[in-house]
Amino acid sequence: MSLPKPYYEEEGITIYHADCKDILPYLEPVDLVLTDPPYGIGRDKGFSGSWSFNGGKGIPIACNRYEDDNWDNERPSKELFNLILEKAHNALIFGGNYFADILPQGKHWIVWDKLQTMPTFGDCELIWTNIKKNSVKKKVYEYNGLIGKEPQRGHPTQKPLKLITRLLNEYSIPSMSIIDPFMGSGTTLRAAKDLGRKAIGIEIEEKYCQIAVQRLKQEVLKF
Repeated sequence: MSLPKPYYEEEGITIYHADCKDILPYLEPVDLVLTDPPYGIGRDKGFSGSWSFNGGKGIPIACNRYEDDNWDNERPSKELFNLILEKAHNALIFGGNYFADILPQGKHWIVWDKLQTMPTFGDCELIWTNIKKNSVKKKVYEYNGLIGKEPQRGHPTQKPLKLITRLLNEYSIPSMSIIDPFMGSGTTLRAAKDLGRKAIGIEIEEKYCQIAVQRLKQEVLKF
């Protein structure tokens, strides 16, 4: 197999509609991986249980919200993570706690505090890195349940653009290249474009590739 024709290209930005394991072997190494892989915990099938608030009155949560999708039915293998890490000097991987048994031991962790008030959802998310310094950093950005401060989500687990932009600002410079092998709706690529970085995204579901292209075509107003 050879590298297929990109699904979309513009100056400095490339999208491949494919399984990342079929694309990564043909790509040149990049400076940074920033990605949010599937955790393999069944988030594609929604939530069960109830919220406990409003005087203790439970409000049911709809189950099987994404029952036609299977984007979270399994997590990436150790072999795929090894391939991803071979392609980049540095890596930031959301959901690092779900991959603690297959990723190398992390020394530098990032904690995203979502200022969460919905009891069913986690207060924070952990971002694993391969950066060689013993420290933990906290990023605070409100993302409260299904409301948050972002426009309508194009993907169920879409991360806030402002948060991704902050991470790219801190962990890359304009001359660096970025890759997101689990691109989803293209937040990493949108942030990279806004910051003048080169970036490659890979996404197995075409509907999310379409959303990513639409987001990339939107112009940012300059004041």
